[in-house]
Amino acid sequence: MHPVLAYTDRIVKLDPPARDELLQAFVRQEFPKGTCLLRAGQVSQHYHFIEQGLVKSSFYKEDKEFIMTFFKETILFTEINSYLTSAPSKYQLLALEPTTVYSIARPDIERLCHRHHAVETLFRQLLAFASVGMMKRISEMLEENATTRYQLFVQEKAPLLQRISLGDLAAYLGITQVSLSRIRAGR
Repeated sequence: MHPVLAYTDRIVKLDPPARDELLQAFVRQEFPKGTCLLRAGQVSQHYHFIEQGLVKSSFYKEDKEFIMTFFKETILFTEINSYLTSAPSKYQLLALEPTTVYSIARPDIERLCHRHHAVETLFRQLLAFASVGMMKRISEMLEENATTRYQLFVQEKAPLLQRISLGDLAAYLGITQVSLSRIRAGR
């Protein structure tokens, strides 16, 4: 089974015509490490499914990077604010490893949503998942101290620790690398 369909089947069951049309709309792309899938200032026009690799969503303010999240294999994602509003994104989506994605363009999504109720349900669910994830992330940043945020990251995303830099981990946690080193040392 195609990996995109294996993922979508966990969310909503598509009938064979919807599955075929959805799969035909995806385009496979390979990005070297360091490639931007979306640059700050561009409008997000695609959803991406990661077959292999890792992408971070981040923005810069006064030369300081803030990482919102990491996207790894078998997830369908976009920069949701820009995608929904058609406004230029303040975020960039950057490949942290050589990354292979299947991308689907907004006009294809809209066409498929009009033709197949189940595809519309799929993308509505993806929006709901993104909303829940954003609320969790905001709550974590506002309510938890840095040590607890680090412990939660280790509990929920331990495999990523081998794939991201300490600088990226610190930027995700909202702390300096010095503070991260102290937390990791248990001081």
